[in-house]
Amino acid sequence: MRWVTYRSEDGQRTGVLNGDVIHAVAPGVTLLELIRLGPDGLHEAGERALSAPAATERISAVSLMAPIPRPPSIRDSLGFLDHMRNCLAATGRSPVLDDAWYRIPAFYFACPATVLGPYDDVSMAPGSVCQDFELEIAAVIGTAGANLSVAQAEQAIIGYTIFNDWSARDLQAQEGVLAIGQAKGKDSGVTLGPCLVTPDELEPYRSNGRISLQATATVNDVIVGTGSTGAMDWSFGEIISYAARGVPLEPGDVFGSGTVPTCTLLEHLDPAAPQQFPGWLGDGDVVTLQVQGLGELRQTVRASAAPIPLAERPRPATG
Repeated sequence: MRWVTYRSEDGQRTGVLNGDVIHAVAPGVTLLELIRLGPDGLHEAGERALSAPAATERISAVSLMAPIPRPPSIRDSLGFLDHMRNCLAATGRSPVLDDAWYRIPAFYFACPATVLGPYDDVSMAPGSVCQDFELEIAAVIGTAGANLSVAQAEQAIIGYTIFNDWSARDLQAQEGVLAIGQAKGKDSGVTLGPCLVTPDELEPYRSNGRISLQATATVNDVIVGTGSTGAMDWSFGEIISYAARGVPLEPGDVFGSGTVPTCTLLEHLDPAAPQQFPGWLGDGDVVTLQVQGLGELRQTVRASAAPIPLAERPRPATG
């Protein structure tokens, strides 16, 4: 099934998308509440909505929100090691990865308060002149649990959606010196959508135990990168199992896959030919992310107000 959350005259609504028609559940029921019922409960709610909808809407007549507008948590991973290799090479560093990258499926926490819908305008990070996007997919947890095996973690996934990790590369570089993780360089927005697709819908794309979906990223309708989610070095099961060590996961928790290699601007920097770089995102640029079986995000970038300045701390005297 394909679940959506949308704005209507009655406020926020939830429904199952069948073709181009949304079959809504009762007003006031959120997708997160249905996810908490588990896979069987979500499926039964969908069957009821399809057979006896509380309302129907053409998808073209409503404004889609993120499927889960405020997830309990968002962890963004780095499941594609070629993305890291490409970023290192693009910034003039050796693409040889430290051994830790082969032992740990790295992730950081993103901000649930800045989740955007699939067609919402997105504001640039305040103070940034190097705004970027990153095409990913996300797995959503449907079963609570901790200390999950890889197999249990895979079984805990209730659906998938497209994930755009908006990134301010200049702020990210400044904060990287502090070596305490991602902060304002990643804080300005995460886009989820257009729908939550249950695993059964993606079975035709499963190969060797993994879902392989073709992905394409464009800026102003010019292709920036293409790739496949089947190239993940760390599977969602491994990523989620690692995150669940000693930590309870909740239904609705979101896990980003990490960037599909080449599907971000940063990877296209070339120290040997900087003039070929297409440029960072600016006001009015349109970013479109398409993933086979999941749909499309299409958003316009907007300039933001300058940040409120902070006074620098005085340096201690030396000598």
